[in-house]
Amino acid sequence: MSPFSGSAPRTENWRHLRLTTEDGVATVTLARPEKLNALTFGAYADLRDLLAELARERSVRALVLGGEGRGFCSGGDVDEIIGATLSMDTAQLLDFNRMTGQVVRALRECPFPVIAAVHGVAAGAGAVLALAADFRIADPSARFAFLFTKVGLSGGDMGAAYLLPRVVGLGHATRLLMLGEPVRAPEAERIGLLSELTEEGQADARAAALARRLAEGPALAYAQTKALLTAELDMPLAASVELDAATQALLMNGEDYAEFHAAFTEKRRPKWQGR
Repeated sequence: MSPFSGSAPRTENWRHLRLTTEDGVATVTLARPEKLNALTFGAYADLRDLLAELARERSVRALVLGGEGRGFCSGGDVDEIIGATLSMDTAQLLDFNRMTGQVVRALRECPFPVIAAVHGVAAGAGAVLALAADFRIADPSARFAFLFTKVGLSGGDMGAAYLLPRVVGLGHATRLLMLGEPVRAPEAERIGLLSELTEEGQADARAAALARRLAEGPALAYAQTKALLTAELDMPLAASVELDAATQALLMNGEDYAEFHAAFTEKRRPKWQGR
């Protein structure tokens, strides 16, 4: 995402989610606990726009995405989205579905690591938001369900058919996307859907600790690692190796690379600048 901005001012108030920032860590909380944080049109749009805004500002070095109350996110609101889409024409439906995909692209393309802190339900679009994060940290209450076929739609929604096989393999992805059955935390860990399974109630704390660790590290190196992981999913080996070489050559001209050598020589910890 480009750091250059136009005339649009910085958004001071996000109506459909809660944002806090501290020491380079942004915490984004889906805050409709009475609805299990079900997503609305506005929530999707806010997530898309917020991620783009944070990417441009370059002040955030890690982001935690969580949900308030009893669960992470129950997916699209049945009344406010599913009910509303029944009266839309094809052009409107395409605009909506493209917007949901833009959220996933923003999660994958933003130049900082995203950590999903999952407890309780992560269903439908909520499961895909967690899937699109770089890390998924969950406690034993977490359960994932890709419910799209349950409502008569393709399981390949919001990029799920692209991302899920690359995380858990084609066999598991076929089962999860076709059948829409819930995957509880122990199985999610076993098949590789989770980065970490915590003790009960500890997902938020562990996600925050990981975010702080990442925020204190070499941000540019992390950003380029994320970019290469995404770009090279569809590249042949020769192209991947060439892209790696070009990336490393650029980073070797950076301040952080020189800082590592200075810190090593002086027997101290590096002071990473993200440059």
